[in-house]
Amino acid sequence: MKNLICFLVSFLVFIHTVAGQDTLRVSVRHSLTNQPIPGATVVLIGTSNGTSTDPNGVALLRTSVTGPQPIRISAVSFLMITRSINLPQTDTLRITLEPSEEELAEITVSSTRTGRSVADEPTRVEVLDAEELDEKANMQPANIAVILRESPGIQVQQTSVMSANATFRIQGLDGRYTQLLQDGLPLYSGFSSGLSLMQVPPLNLKQVEVIKGCQSTLYGSGAIAGLVNLVTKEPTRKRDLSFLLNGTSALGLDLNGYFAQRNDKIGFTFYATRNLQRAYDPNHDQFSDLPQIARTTLQPKLFWYPNATVTISAGLIWSDEQRTGGYLPTIRNESAGYTEANDSRRLATQFRLEKRFSNESVLTIKNSYSRFRRAISLPDYQFGGLQQSSFSEISYYKHHPKSDWIAGMNLWTDQFHDESPAFSPTPIYGQAIAGAFVQNTSTITEKLSLETGLRTDLVMTTVRATNEATKPHLFLLPRFSLLYRASEHWTSRLGGGLGYKAPTLFTEDAERLSFRGVDLQSIRQDQTESSMGLNWDINYRTELSEETTLSVNQLFFYTQLNRLTVLTPTGTRYAFRTADGHLSTRGFETNVRLVYHDLHTFLGYSFIDTRRQYDNLAGPLPLTAKHRLYFTTLYETDKLKTGFEAFYSGPQQRTDGSKAPDYWTLGYMIEKKWTFGQNTKGSIFINFENFLDVRQSRFEPLVTGSITQPVFVTDIYAPTDGRVINAGFKLKL
Repeated sequence: MKNLICFLVSFLVFIHTVAGQDTLRVSVRHSLTNQPIPGATVVLIGTSNGTSTDPNGVALLRTSVTGPQPIRISAVSFLMITRSINLPQTDTLRITLEPSEEELAEITVSSTRTGRSVADEPTRVEVLDAEELDEKANMQPANIAVILRESPGIQVQQTSVMSANATFRIQGLDGRYTQLLQDGLPLYSGFSSGLSLMQVPPLNLKQVEVIKGCQSTLYGSGAIAGLVNLVTKEPTRKRDLSFLLNGTSALGLDLNGYFAQRNDKIGFTFYATRNLQRAYDPNHDQFSDLPQIARTTLQPKLFWYPNATVTISAGLIWSDEQRTGGYLPTIRNESAGYTEANDSRRLATQFRLEKRFSNESVLTIKNSYSRFRRAISLPDYQFGGLQQSSFSEISYYKHHPKSDWIAGMNLWTDQFHDESPAFSPTPIYGQAIAGAFVQNTSTITEKLSLETGLRTDLVMTTVRATNEATKPHLFLLPRFSLLYRASEHWTSRLGGGLGYKAPTLFTEDAERLSFRGVDLQSIRQDQTESSMGLNWDINYRTELSEETTLSVNQLFFYTQLNRLTVLTPTGTRYAFRTADGHLSTRGFETNVRLVYHDLHTFLGYSFIDTRRQYDNLAGPLPLTAKHRLYFTTLYETDKLKTGFEAFYSGPQQRTDGSKAPDYWTLGYMIEKKWTFGQNTKGSIFINFENFLDVRQSRFEPLVTGSITQPVFVTDIYAPTDGRVINAGFKLKL
């Protein structure tokens, strides 16, 4: 009886205590992405009462305190805030935290538009963060080719011996099937695609996001093989002023400067580069293996923060380049001979408005306009044109406790004027694509997340050669991605979708010919390519010790292209037509990363089997290596960074059916870093790229014939520049 009475008294005291408490609901979210922040600490200052937010960024705090009360909210990699509130409070207290100026431990992605972290995104995304980009900048500060070349499953394909123009392939598919974006805007497609890879400087990039597999649902035409999104830096309250000077043994010089800073209302970034390259001939055949280049790039960008919920940015990209390759004495104006010149100028604008609402939703409006002029000059041939394109989009994002929705509409226009001497500068090609899309990302259970999307595009293409009325083509593009968290260590993703590529004049084959003899008016509005693709990957991550982590990713993929547009000879000219059959690519990628203390080691292998099954052609796609092996190791401390890399490319089939040899390339980089005072940092670096001097001219001559009528190798399967040593210094004030 005594025990029963004690129990009843204790129970009544507990009921009275609970009845006298109120529950404070706090929602903590990222100030820029509006994503929930799990694990944030919420504390009533002056008490021992505190808790942490759940995976949805929500904390429930029971308190019996009334009246004004200070509360503190903090999270790793975010600025802590303190606020005074009146208790009890029945409405949800909504708090946004600004990211700190330190490097964030968790990387969020923007390409999928949900702003989720890499680990929580159902779509498989590969992210090269600021640390990796800084390492790559030591190797190639002039362009992003080295960033993509050293990623498993991506092949940089050089299309010209003399001009060193290049494009890139994902999982064996031509470059026109991949979208290259900057901050989600398509600025580098069409006539500029053969040069863009070599003209985009990397030093103002915050991260590079690579998605392999069909992404047409969110990004429309051309995202069949995947997309590469170049995410630029944004200004912070701490000033960022940095410089880089780099020189190469291949007679190159790179000058780069970057500035960024913001206050409460205004932010500004400015990036300027000057890249110079003298014609370089490592095989001493008197023809350049690296062309003579003079390029200037300016990228100013203004940010305006009228209030805590609105961000407006507007930017400009201007570049001017003269690129000339060929017979060295002719380039130096010493004697007559063959030269190949590409003169290009780009002017592009970017605009973005983002409005965040209190109901955890975001309205985004963005626009870009690009004007690209290029002239190709050979001794007896000239081709040039002006491409003008624009992209406008409005989208609305809404977060719910268990799901995220995004819906939007966009309009993409493209027009090409042929400015060759034989033609008048009237439009030869025009295209307009109006699209609408919707995507949902749902957390079904703690272990299962599903991302589904649907897009519809209306494509209108006009060609000067025909007088027929434009007939719009409608495309319906679904996709899905499924994330399964089997345990703390094991996760798996399965995704797939449909895609398409609108008719285009600008293909690798046409670029390889410098458009010489190509009947541009043979392109037709019904030459639209379609695709279906599937990706499945398995991930394993574990901590072998307090200082050692191991992660393994195994990816399998399959993509089939139908209604291929191919360039075929018709007498003395070449014409575009639709092939009878399909092209398929299948294979897998294996990625292993081991981190021990300050030592990072990466091992990657890709098997890519791309096969032609059209027009009575069968067998592998030429110039696509089935086997590629990647090994890199990096050791980094506060004062030293050093790394070694090795890459293997297996045999490739040439266009005539013969086999090109396999080869290895090795590289080594070392950087010494210093700190001067409190805010100034500097470093010097030296990089030995391809120090075994592997180049295609060691396997076969790149040029035959006379100096005025040379014959060049059309199949480029190995490096042409050979060993290059570069060194320089970086300064951050």
